[in-house]
Formats: sequence, structure tokens, C-alpha cells
Amino acid sequence: MKKYIRNFLLMTTMTTTAVYIFNKMINTTSDKKNLLKTDRGKFYNWRYGNIYYTKQGKGKPVLLIHDLNPAASSFEWNRIVKHLAKKHTVYTIDLLGCGRSDKPNMTYSNFLYVQLVTDFIKNIVGEKADVVSTGESSSFSLMACNMNPECFNKIIIINPSDLATLNKTPNKRKNALKFFIDTPMLGTLIYNLIYTNRNINHTFYNRYYYKRHMVPTKLVHAYHEAAHICHSNGKYLLSSMKANYTNINIVHALKKINNSIYLIESKEKTNCKEIINSYLSYNSSIEASYINNSIYLPQLEVPEQLLDILNLYLDPIK
Repeated sequence: MKKYIRNFLLMTTMTTTAVYIFNKMINTTSDKKNLLKTDRGKFYNWRYGNIYYTKQGKGKPVLLIHDLNPAASSFEWNRIVKHLAKKHTVYTIDLLGCGRSDKPNMTYSNFLYVQLVTDFIKNIVGEKADVVSTGESSSFSLMACNMNPECFNKIIIINPSDLATLNKTPNKRKNALKFFIDTPMLGTLIYNLIYTNRNINHTFYNRYYYKRHMVPTKLVHAYHEAAHICHSNGKYLLSSMKANYTNINIVHALKKINNSIYLIESKEKTNCKEIINSYLSYNSSIEASYINNSIYLPQLEVPEQLLDILNLYLDPIK
């Protein structure tokens, strides 16, 4: 019996050590390329953590909000921000839990991001702003506009979330998953295995890019680096998303919002027309456009096409 106990303790110790070394290796090697530098931006000392942001250009303010994902960051806008800055004061931010911003151990809720966007516009932008959001960030952008319309001009959403998905709420099973991902060692291991270069490349290949062979290696490395900054603490955002805390029913907000809403949907995205029609069914004043040769991130894959549409919405010909 003692032999079995000794062997068990030995195996447990070896496994724990191996997991620790693997996690440590990821933390120390993921940012070696230093693609997400902070020297070109500043930090907004927000109540829940420091928020990295950039400001470029002059003119009416435009705030660009990247997709809500632990591997995402304002790097998402690199191919269009300089073009928009020719006519606008363009702000980009790394959302709390993402990129170069802080990643505190907390539950990330939809309302948390509503507060962040609203506070950022009030305290940093200082006037009404046009807001451009991607994917999973669409819900809290619209909710923020609904709750604080005085902070917003136009809302432009690129590939908005499915309304049915946004209706999903936390439950016991989801909370158990969240608890597991939040654990110090095994949760970090799972997170690190999810956000490997290979898996990120697979995501771009299957879900983000239409021309799959055109995914830049630098882009994959930037997303990998973003996911692992701050000792892989992006896992706290991941666990909150998996448990549906970042979801919210936005139907009431869609019906109520008087600000101009524009949707840009990729034609190659699954159920694109159904998603657009579901939004229009609650607010017929919403304007929608479709973009070709892209699935999820046209700002990275077909930036010229997206810029044509954004310029039309932001600076309409009178």
C-alpha cells in the first residue's frame, strides 16, 4: 500500500511540475516577437484596470472596438486606422481582459463593457463619438448606446452577433466550467492549449478568413501574443464568455435606439442574411450592407472594401 501511495504522490508531483513548466514556458516565450508594443499609445486608468488605447488624426471622433475575444486586440484595426485618421480623430482600445490592457481575476459581464465604453467616451474622447464594433462586441456597444445615447452618434457593427446566441444565459453547468477554467494551474493549462499558434491559425483558417491561404503568419503571432500577455490571465474573460456572462438580450435596446445603426455583414458568413433580417425585424431604420470575400474580419482581409463602406456611413455625400 505504501508503495502505491508513494508512486501516486510521485506521479502527481511530476505531473504538477510538468504543467507548471509548460505554463511558465508559454508565459515567457509568447511575447518574444513583441508585436503588441505600447509605445504608440497610452493607458486610461479605469476603475477596474488600465486600458490601453491609441489616438490618431483630427476631425470627428471615431472609436474602434475590436471583437471580444481573449486573443483579440486593437491590432485588428491596423490595416484601416491610418486611412480613417485622414478625416477623423480615431481611437482604438484594447478591451479589459484583452491585449495590452489589464486582465483582472473577475467575472466579465456585458454591463462591465457597457460601463467601459461609456466611461472611455466621457473621460477620454470627451464628446459624442461614432463607434465601430466587431462581432461579439456588438451587443455591449448597442446596449451602451441605448443606456447613454448622449455619448454616441452612429453605431456601425461589423458581422453582428446572432440574437439567438445572445439570449443564452449562465447556468449551473456553465458556472462549473467557468470555475474549472479559473483554477490557477489546470485552468491555465487548458487556456494555453486552446490558444496555441496552431489553434489560432486554425480559427483564422476556418472561421475568420475567406481566402484561407492568405492568413499572415504575423497576424497569428499577434493574436497568440495578445492571448498570453499578463500570464495568460485572458482565461478569466474566456471563462466568463463560456459561461454566457457577456451575453445579453438586446431586443429591447434595438427597438428603443434612435441613433443611426449600420450593419456590415460578410456574404460568405453562415446565416448572414438571417442575422441581418433578425435585426431589421426589431428596428426597420437600420441600414445594412454586404461585403464580399470575407467571413468575419474584413478589416484585416479586405480593408479596402470595408473602408469604402465606412467612409460612406461616416461621411455621407450631402
